[in-house]
Formats: sequence, C-alpha cells, structure tokens
Amino acid sequence: KRSAERYHKALAGFRESGGKVPDGLNQKLIQSERKLTHSDGLANRPWFKHQMYAPGFYTGYGVKTIPAVREAIEQKSWQAADANIDKVATVMNGFTTLVNSAAADLENAVQ
Repeated sequence: KRSAERYHKALAGFRESGGKVPDGLNQKLIQSERKLTHSDGLANRPWFKHQMYAPGFYTGYGVKTIPAVREAIEQKSWQAADANIDKVATVMNGFTTLVNSAAADLENAVQ
C-alpha cells in the first residue's frame, strides 16, 4: 500500500511538472504485472503462474485471490499454506521493489 501511494504521489507530481517520461519507466510498468507471477505456477496447475489471482482449482472459472494460499487453507493443508505464503511474499516483495523504483524515477524526473 505504501509503495502504491508513493507511486501515485510521484505520478501526480510528475504530471504537474510536465517533464519528460524517464527512460525505462514504461518498461518497468510493463514488467510490473509479470512480477506477480512465479515460475513454479500453482499447485495442480503449474501453467497458472500468477500468484494474485487465478481460476479456482475446485470452483472452475470463479476467480480466487492469492489462490495458492487460499486453496491450501481451504483444504486444511497447513504446510502447503505456509510454503505458499513464503512464495507469495517473495513475489509481492519483488513487485514492491519495482513500484518503488518506478516512483523514484518519477520523483527524480521532477527534481
């Protein structure tokens, strides 16, 4: 949340400044969604790489948020839930780092 707020504040300041888009910013924004994936994918369906949302394994097309953790908890598979919490935390930390980097680019463009 703090990273998103920082980015939105930096973006607002950048828009007011009328400056030039920093080199590499658009590439970072493209990469942001990819940062929410993990190469291992989800349990029982490794082709779903996104860790924030995916169709539920037991519910068909109904979307599940943070599916690896949520489904492990629903199945009372506590070890899987713990392991997936760590995996999702790693993904979120990578995403946060990228968002902070993009915010820094915008902040530096204004100065």
